[in-house]
Amino acid sequence: MFVALLAAVSFPSLRLAGPTDGDLVDRFQHGDRRAFDEIVRRYQDRIYTLCRRWLDDAQGAEETAQDVFIALYRSLPGFRGESQLSTWVYKVALNHCKNHRLYRTRRGYRRHEPIDGTPDDDAPARQFADEVASSDSVVHRNEAESLLTTALASLDEEHRQILILRDIEDLAYEEIGEILDLPRGTVKSRIHRARAELAAILGRTIGREDL
Repeated sequence: MFVALLAAVSFPSLRLAGPTDGDLVDRFQHGDRRAFDEIVRRYQDRIYTLCRRWLDDAQGAEETAQDVFIALYRSLPGFRGESQLSTWVYKVALNHCKNHRLYRTRRGYRRHEPIDGTPDDDAPARQFADEVASSDSVVHRNEAESLLTTALASLDEEHRQILILRDIEDLAYEEIGEILDLPRGTVKSRIHRARAELAAILGRTIGREDL
């Protein structure tokens, strides 16, 4: 099943000991700026992963992730805890990704990229596994990474974002519903449709028995 492909290139959810998100927010709002450093450490990998999957551009993802945390730092004093911190962080990140992608579209980003997917001169160089130094698992991971990145980029915005949140970020239906302002039933049906669309795209690239 293609979900295994998603799992192969996703980061596992972090189960962190120590202060809760609420504790960190409270400390920050009472003047402890070091609490924000912990928030960054807690979320930076997940937010970068979201930006990377959304934008299909390593440099753009890094810049967008930095912008997300700058926005969070500026807005956190006014955060009133009406939702989980994680929900708020993901909302901010998605908005920045959408804005960055819209900006790129207006600028004609990759408009003339060849149909075979060969990156332009400004795109980051593709990474290939070293046949001597790398194990088969690393090679397969790189292949899965490339397939998934291309397939996700082919999805429409609605389907891309919900698969990233569910199958890559591993968020619960309820939290996805909060982030996207959707009822649980709509979240589940949209995920089903998005997975079907992704499977169809991948099926045109690899053998259906490997999905």
